[in-house]
Amino acid sequence: MRCPFCNNEDSQVKDSRPSEDGASIRRRRFCAECGGRFTTFERVQLREMVVIKNDERRQVFDREKVNRSMQIALRKRPVDAEHIEKSVNAIVRQLESMGESEIPSSQIGELVMRALARLDQIGYIRYASVYKDFRKPEDFNEFLDEIKDIQPNKPVAAE
Repeated sequence: MRCPFCNNEDSQVKDSRPSEDGASIRRRRFCAECGGRFTTFERVQLREMVVIKNDERRQVFDREKVNRSMQIALRKRPVDAEHIEKSVNAIVRQLESMGESEIPSSQIGELVMRALARLDQIGYIRYASVYKDFRKPEDFNEFLDEIKDIQPNKPVAAE
């Protein structure tokens, strides 16, 4: 594994253990060249999924984009990184279990919104404001009326 600090191609695994949800292996690594320490995760990939964007472009599914978008929506919110990771894992499992190799980006966005709604309503609103492209305050008001009954702080389980 290449070191993210000095790009040395030879790093050593110092510790390996399963993640809490058992969906990945967490590896602590050490670079002999620069002394840097970093963590990697190894996950099972059942099939390569392709995302169909709204303009019909196709792009290989990137789990980290889902993770980043949730991290941004939940920035400075009281949500554990572990809950975010569990939600991302559940979203990926849902997508994989559909059995489709091509998935519309809108379907991924809906799964992310559902996960955020369970984790934190403010994060959900932040994500929705971009995803649903709110243009005026009335758009927010209509959306807020829809979400009043959602229960936050419940990590997403695979459905």
